[in-house]
Amino acid sequence: MRTQIRIVAGSLRGRKLTCNVNPNLRPTPQMVREALFSLLGNAVPERPFLDVFAGTGVVGIEALSRGASRATFIERDFRLLADVERHLRQFGIFDQAVLARADVYRWAERWQPPAEPVNVFISPPFADFEHRLDDLLNLIAEFQAKVAEGSVLVLQAEHGVPLDELPAREQWEDRRYGRNHLLIWVRETTEPATGPTENGKQRE
Repeated sequence: MRTQIRIVAGSLRGRKLTCNVNPNLRPTPQMVREALFSLLGNAVPERPFLDVFAGTGVVGIEALSRGASRATFIERDFRLLADVERHLRQFGIFDQAVLARADVYRWAERWQPPAEPVNVFISPPFADFEHRLDDLLNLIAEFQAKVAEGSVLVLQAEHGVPLDELPAREQWEDRRYGRNHLLIWVRETTEPATGPTENGKQRE
């Protein structure tokens, strides 16, 4: 089924992506996208964005519209990735994008993160929560271990999927939007260590 998805805000506000939607491809609803970028807020402009399991690519394109420095789209289906490329070229933002046709789970093992903070949006096929849960949990742990301080991971899930086993589960903030969940994890900035006091003064 052909459908159109509208960019909500930013330089591309109102532009539309034309996509083929099927039972295995469910684009992130507009309400959830609006909530996602409201939560990220000022962390989007001038920061790299990863659209993991990109699908239509609408989330990564929305990030570019809102000022992300660049967006990386990781998608295994070459037809979906071709559509993402087509839209990027139509919108004049192809030079701000990196397209990776790959199995996300293998790609993440080789990924070398930038030294700067990144935003990572992970929207796996919901079947992976049932059939590839261990792989998915390992993927999330891989991102958590690699990203720089200040980076944000956002996982999109549906009501009813197993979330208790998420790495560092107590550190994830959970927001619900109908049947959709957004789970947010931030790699905290560690305070620089200070030396022992000397004569009542903190050693620099």
